[in-house]
Amino acid sequence: MQKDYSKLWTLFRSMFVLSACTFGGGFVIVSLMKKKFVEELNWLEEDEMLDVTAITQSAPGPLPVNASVIIGYRMAGVVGSLTAILGTILPPMIIISIISFFYEQFRTNPYIAIALQVMRAGVAAVIFDVVINLAQNVWKTRRFLYIAMMFIAFIAAYLFDISAMIVVFVCLGIGLLDLMLHYGKNKKEVE
Repeated sequence: MQKDYSKLWTLFRSMFVLSACTFGGGFVIVSLMKKKFVEELNWLEEDEMLDVTAITQSAPGPLPVNASVIIGYRMAGVVGSLTAILGTILPPMIIISIISFFYEQFRTNPYIAIALQVMRAGVAAVIFDVVINLAQNVWKTRRFLYIAMMFIAFIAAYLFDISAMIVVFVCLGIGLLDLMLHYGKNKKEVE
């Protein structure tokens, strides 16, 4: 039982630190989660983290919380999910509470304004890193369908300004269709 508490504590602490040190939204935390849970703790495989990323992006709600639910459940069931969620939501709640208490001082402070500008550059770099890592993972599959979908999704969203939600749902539909065709093909081979 001691080992379970140790894993829960590691899960809580990891999510707390990631959430507390992440500025710029969900895409930034994906890269940090990959480094923590895939490379450092070896709790997930890289393919699993890619799946977690895809699911959390297409599910409603904040990406870090969605990822916490999945990773926590994968590590320790429902208790793991609740632990990971708590670790993820506490830092923003604490930070927002402090900022709201000192709102006027934060709003007019030129040093804080400069710090936030500098953080934007860091956020852009981390998001770029996430995009490159995800693209490399798709490329490693060597599946023409997935590689083509990646380029078409980029063109649709960037050049034609098609809503990301539409792109996600179309890709989801194509992925499910591919899964059903692949499953049907494998089922016939087994028989």
